[in-house]
Amino acid sequence: MGEIKIIIWIVLGIIYLISRARKKSTPDSAPSPVEEYQPEEKPVTFEELLKEIQGAKAAKQPPQQVLEPIEQYKTDYDDNLKEEEQPLEKVDYSYRNQDSIYETYEKAKQEAFYRPSMEETLKLENTVVRFGQFKGYEQQLRPSLAAMYGKELSNATNFRKAFILSEILNKRF
Repeated sequence: MGEIKIIIWIVLGIIYLISRARKKSTPDSAPSPVEEYQPEEKPVTFEELLKEIQGAKAAKQPPQQVLEPIEQYKTDYDDNLKEEEQPLEKVDYSYRNQDSIYETYEKAKQEAFYRPSMEETLKLENTVVRFGQFKGYEQQLRPSLAAMYGKELSNATNFRKAFILSEILNKRF
C-alpha cells in the first residue's frame, strides 16, 4: 500500500514539473538566469494541480452522442414470453406413482410368503460331497538340505562321503 502512495506522488511531481516547464516556455523572451531562480508567481497547490489534471481529462473525452434506435429494431419481443424463471425439476413429481420400482418390490414381498424357505428346499442327499477335492492345492513338504546330509552321514557305509564333506567344509587357515 505504501509503494502505491509513493508512485502516485512521483507521478504527480512529474506532471507538476512538466506543467511548469510548459508555462515558462510560452513567453517570447527568454528569462535571464537570475529570473529563473526567483519565483514569478505563487506556487501551485495540490488542489490546483488536481483541478488541472481533471480538466485535461475532461477535455480529452469526446462528447457522447445519443443514438436513436433504428425503426426495424424497435419491436418488443418480450410481449409473448412465458414466465422466464422456470424450476429445474418437477415439484409435484412422485416416485411412488411414476416409477415401477415400488410395484416390483411390493409384489416380491407378497410372493416371498408363498415360496419355500431354504431350510425346506435343502436336502442332504442333494449335496455333492467329494473328499480330497483340494489335495492338489496342498503344499508338499520336502526335507531341507541339512536334513538330507544328516541322513546320509548317519549311515556307516557313507563314511567316505562324510570324510570328503568334512574336508570341504573345514577351513585350514
